[in-house]
Amino acid sequence: MTTTSTAQSGAPDLWHHYGRARADTDRGVPGAFHWVWAQAGGPGVEVLGDVTGLVVADLGAGAARHAAYLVARHAPARVDAIDASPAQHTMARDLYGHLAPCLRTVHADATAHLNAHPAEYDVIYSVFGSLDFADPRRLLLAAAHALRPGGLLAASTLGHYLGGAPAEPDVQHADIPARTPDGATTTMRRWVLQETVWTKLLDESGFTKISIDRLPPAGPGARAADTLLVRAYRQS
Repeated sequence: MTTTSTAQSGAPDLWHHYGRARADTDRGVPGAFHWVWAQAGGPGVEVLGDVTGLVVADLGAGAARHAAYLVARHAPARVDAIDASPAQHTMARDLYGHLAPCLRTVHADATAHLNAHPAEYDVIYSVFGSLDFADPRRLLLAAAHALRPGGLLAASTLGHYLGGAPAEPDVQHADIPARTPDGATTTMRRWVLQETVWTKLLDESGFTKISIDRLPPAGPGARAADTLLVRAYRQS
């Protein structure tokens, strides 16, 4: 799941390795929709409400597993699975191309795509995707621009750093480890922000009825982390 267009910038695709092993053995449509970091338990697709007949965007969709679940089981008019990583886009198309045209895989920078599609979407969501890896000051403005009046934005993001350090009290990114396609080590930006920071950003970007729930991990382990579940509506 990524948001910076490597194809346009010429930078290496830092998501080249993500999800590749799973894609070799698990090619099916998921049986559930999870928001929490461990991708097990917690609230599910009901967070989005009834998406029947709606136009939906998944920001930083990766292999498009969440988008495929919605298309296969909840009858939206269309889900755009947006990702800037060439590798992730190719993987999504390979896994779920058979769900087209209702599932549309889009190779694009999330912020740029939203800015180019005003008032097109009824629902926009992100599961540890673009909200984590794009400058939220730009992305949230673009999301408000792309939503129809009253449209829903829903996203899950980290409640703290994976090492246990607290979230940032201001709009500040961290440089986290990443790998280039040839295996070299580098870094990418990730935004891990406190609830009050997200609330302020959403309000300033034109959202209302903002709610943020902190979902604790089900238990200890390498994938144990608090999840912030963010919901807000574009002002009518």
